[in-house]
Amino acid sequence: RCPTRARPPRRPGSGEQTSTHARRGVAAAHRRGRVPPGPRGLPTMPPKAKFEIKPFRQAVAVDDDYVRRTWTVLRDAIGQIFAHNASNLSFEELYRNGYNMVLHKHGDRLYDGLSGAVTSQLQTVAAAVESAPDAAFLEVLIKRWDDHKLSMIMIRDILMYMDRTYVTVNKKTPVYELGLNAFRDVVIRSAHVRDRLVRIVLGVVERERRGELVDRPRLRQVTAMLAELGKDVYAREFERPFLEATSDFYRRESAEVIANNPASAYLEYAERRLEEEGTRAAHYMDPATEPKLRAVAERELVAHHMAAIVEMEHSGLVPMLDHGRYGDLARMYALFKRVTEPHGLSIVRDVLAHHAREQGKALVRAAAGGAAGAGGQAEGK
Repeated sequence: RCPTRARPPRRPGSGEQTSTHARRGVAAAHRRGRVPPGPRGLPTMPPKAKFEIKPFRQAVAVDDDYVRRTWTVLRDAIGQIFAHNASNLSFEELYRNGYNMVLHKHGDRLYDGLSGAVTSQLQTVAAAVESAPDAAFLEVLIKRWDDHKLSMIMIRDILMYMDRTYVTVNKKTPVYELGLNAFRDVVIRSAHVRDRLVRIVLGVVERERRGELVDRPRLRQVTAMLAELGKDVYAREFERPFLEATSDFYRRESAEVIANNPASAYLEYAERRLEEEGTRAAHYMDPATEPKLRAVAERELVAHHMAAIVEMEHSGLVPMLDHGRYGDLARMYALFKRVTEPHGLSIVRDVLAHHAREQGKALVRAAAGGAAGAGGQAEGK
């Protein structure tokens, strides 16, 4: 038999050498306390450092002429965007121009220049809206609003670097929001636009209340625009005047209806009007307006007339009870239950209690009269 020969020792390959060196480096780092021990006390590889890309900083001075030329290019591009001629613009080149201005510490000039350019463009928009006839006023306003939002989206994309660096560091208003605020101040709050806007919108709502078909989607666009400009803008330019007009409208109308109709007819009228206002709020108002509108309508249609409805001589609560008009009683209960100040059902309770007492007294008197008559007849016999 051939004797077994001993195998020569295996020479470690390059992969094993690398692995051995890595383990030795980790162990050394572990001994220095820089690497926490892993499972079973074995040293672990050091965690990877977070890699962050930072803008390239180069101390290159630019002259004022370069800054002026760069801003001129951006300003002209903003004008082209507002004029709907953006198809011929190089957005990559414009982005680079905005980037360079911010990079070379001219963010103030770029931001202030943008604000001035947007304001200048919106002055033309305000003039166009002011000159529109009443019949086309809302249509023109919404068209200009939609165009403005689209333009500001394009401008925001061009100046994205400024938005993410200069605006954030200096706590400035972001580019898109800056454009919305400018539209609010220059267009909506223009003296010749604000008054017409409120008057025309409230006029459309009143025509609908009188039975005329109106463009509800257009009204929804208007209220959505005001809400997007800010809750304070929506409340000041629409909600408050609208609620005041609603109160005046139903104060006049309800007084006329209750003076010329029995209680049952008025209850049907109030129920129908409340349903209409709920539908109106759902179609073209901000959700926050619905409870306020409901409270105003309930106050003018129900709360102010509860006593008169209940005490109507030939059609109020007592005649309804006497004639078994349970449908009218159910409608009265449902409407009065809506009112909390003063509590509507307390009036019904008081009238019912008084009616029950009077009926009881009448029964007692009738019984007493019958007993007295029976006693007299007995004595006569």
